[in-house]
Amino acid sequence: MVKAAGDRWPVLGRAAVPYFFLAPALLVLGMTVFWPALRALYLSFTSYGFDVTQPPLWIGLENFQKLLRDRTFWVTVKNTVVYLVGVVPILAIAPLLLAILVNRKLPGIRWFRVAYYTPVVVSMVVAGIAWRWLYAENGLFNQVLVGSGLLEKAIPWLTSPALSLPSVMVVTIWKGLGYYMVIYLAGLQTIPKDLYEAAAIDGSDGWKKHWDITLPLMRPYIFW
Repeated sequence: MVKAAGDRWPVLGRAAVPYFFLAPALLVLGMTVFWPALRALYLSFTSYGFDVTQPPLWIGLENFQKLLRDRTFWVTVKNTVVYLVGVVPILAIAPLLLAILVNRKLPGIRWFRVAYYTPVVVSMVVAGIAWRWLYAENGLFNQVLVGSGLLEKAIPWLTSPALSLPSVMVVTIWKGLGYYMVIYLAGLQTIPKDLYEAAAIDGSDGWKKHWDITLPLMRPYIFW
């Protein structure tokens, strides 16, 4: 019995090794993410001011009741839903189509891969400044549209209630397109080419082969 119990210690020790490596990261996440989130959740049930010497006063669900009666809150919820419905499906489908395109062996295809991935490595500050200039009333978009005669006056891309949200959605899609394209591209390159050759013999060619082969084998990458 003593020997059997002793034999379990090496197994338990090996099982604990990954957790020792994860411990520093979990400690940092605990102090910077998990604990502040729990603290914010607790404070949402309290009333407190700017005087840090006074303890928070427990008021239960009163803050949430006020929030549900706030018109601005529901406008925010609507904009968030529209943002998700508009951005998420595009970032799920467009990068896959783009990855299929750049996965082909064509002259100069590596330059296209770099061009599509460049927005990912561009910092948010630089991207924000660049797109703000593009969207400005005297920016590139309006200069092209007005200069070509397509529009009579400049479009207020960022100040119009109807256009500000779609304008931000376009920037989000532009920034994330290359990131997901690389993930899909890595998955495409793991699919054996023999499957496509066999599918071509069976009459599955063109986009049909991607429906029969690519999509089923890419599910782990699409739904990750």
